[in-house]
Amino acid sequence: MRSSPGTVMVVTCAEDVTANLVIAKLNERDVNVARVDPADIGPGLVVGAQIGAGPATRWDGWLRTPTRDVALKDVRAVYHRRPSLWRFHDLEPQAREFAMAEARQGVKGLLAALPACRYVNHPAANDLAEIKPAQLRTAVDAGFRVPPTLITNDLDAVRAFAEQHAPVIYKSFRGVPSAPGGEVAAIWTQRIDAADVDDRVAITAHLFQAEIPKTSDARVTVIGDRVFAQEITNQDGVLDWRATDWATLRHTPIQVPRTVQAAARVYLDRFGLAFGCFDFALQKITGGHQWTFIECNPNGQWGWLPDADAIAAAFADTLLEGWAS
Repeated sequence: MRSSPGTVMVVTCAEDVTANLVIAKLNERDVNVARVDPADIGPGLVVGAQIGAGPATRWDGWLRTPTRDVALKDVRAVYHRRPSLWRFHDLEPQAREFAMAEARQGVKGLLAALPACRYVNHPAANDLAEIKPAQLRTAVDAGFRVPPTLITNDLDAVRAFAEQHAPVIYKSFRGVPSAPGGEVAAIWTQRIDAADVDDRVAITAHLFQAEIPKTSDARVTVIGDRVFAQEITNQDGVLDWRATDWATLRHTPIQVPRTVQAAARVYLDRFGLAFGCFDFALQKITGGHQWTFIECNPNGQWGWLPDADAIAAAFADTLLEGWAS
């Protein structure tokens, strides 16, 4: 493959090892890669962009980091991964909130509005596709089987749902925010006893689902026109494999039924996504498995999977599609 005539911008933090795998594949193809973290705004990231001046009908200008200048007109593809949280730690709280809002609109907004770019994925599409009620509605529309699900803050509704669908699980809509000191916490999917739920459930919205009597899980990574799938079993028998020691997980390549692949394509198209990590609960049935959609992370991790190298190559192919030869 000849050198690319443009630039692939990778929007992520410096410690993103998953992005590193894709960058390595792009480097192998002699592609110009620019890694940018919007949270570096300040001396570490200087922006200059104009529109409407003279013949400029699209955003034109540059980004400058300590190691390089990036011409916006040269950016042909954007791999939007996981930029750092905004900093501005030296500012007073009100000024910090203002600076964060302005940077979010000015820097991230600019990087989401570049002309003639291929986004994997566009951040606006990611934001919508991360909303679990939207995921489940779209999954049903696409043809997936989904667990009976209840969203509520009503105690009587929880008890009635549990009586009808026991055993029942609880999962959070989003991850737990980082603590002020930066400590990261997590709420794993867990079984609940309706008798333990009290009127504190009224404080906010909660998501409950009928537990699927699964025999294993499947992680299906779809990028462009490629599908990668691993069956996941764990020795501990825990409900949520993310909560166990990942070194004990067993990964086995698994064939994804055509109906599930077709539903995945419809799902991604509905959200305008080029990439997604699907999680399924598998139940052994005669002749194979029954696949139940659990969720799809539009910006999921995959670097730990056995086929990570092939997935990284598929990312490179997708980012370069239509403009590198």
